[in-house]
Amino acid sequence: MSFSYYGELCTEVYDLTKKVGQSFGREIDYYRERLAPCKGRILEAMVGSGRVLIPLLEAGLQIDGVDYSSDMLASCRQRLEERGLTASLYQSDLHKLSLPDQYEAIIIPAGSFLLIEKREESITVLKNLYQHLQPGGRLILDLFLPDTHFEIGKIGPTSTYHLPSGDSITLEEKLVEADLLHQYKVSHLRYEKWRDGTLIQTEMQRFGLRWYGIEEFKLVLESIGFSNIVVSADFEYGQAPAHASQTYVFEATRMQE
Repeated sequence: MSFSYYGELCTEVYDLTKKVGQSFGREIDYYRERLAPCKGRILEAMVGSGRVLIPLLEAGLQIDGVDYSSDMLASCRQRLEERGLTASLYQSDLHKLSLPDQYEAIIIPAGSFLLIEKREESITVLKNLYQHLQPGGRLILDLFLPDTHFEIGKIGPTSTYHLPSGDSITLEEKLVEADLLHQYKVSHLRYEKWRDGTLIQTEMQRFGLRWYGIEEFKLVLESIGFSNIVVSADFEYGQAPAHASQTYVFEATRMQE
């Protein structure tokens, strides 16, 4: 058994349930439209297995990717090869990020920024991303607010995923920690891989989620030096947020030097 953040079984489920170009709402169209003016390089942080990166490459954008998970990056490389595409992919913790380039834009789709569990690390990540932007470059990321009806110890219903190989993976989630005051929760995800009725592999994943209020996150961005902050709801640029169930997209600019 392994205990990881995004391991082999997690990646298999991710690839099965999050196809290349699959959009939640109109997120991929939104990022493509907002990035269309870019002439220079773009970075997708927390790139995963390329669900968003690949359609942006296919749209003619110059985009690199970075992720902590070697399994996710291996899947991303395979998906690129299958389509005859190339991109620079880096393995790195974002709070230790040190890449050779600065970027015209950096994106973090799918609420992935919320997976940075420790607040101090999330601040460090934003500072690192700021330094990896060209002056005048833009950071674009989307966030959401979770369901805050917590039942510690509650085990959710088991999900089953059938793989093309004929194997199957079951997934069970248990909430182990939640703190409304400090705005985070932690679940343990248990993946089990089955072949012909026999358990052949087990993987545990720690799944932390830290959330932010809209005004709070704007203040965080401003404290780092970002300006021209625009918050849009549900991937409609300039649409003001109206309720807690929406997705909130933040766009912020590194100040010109």
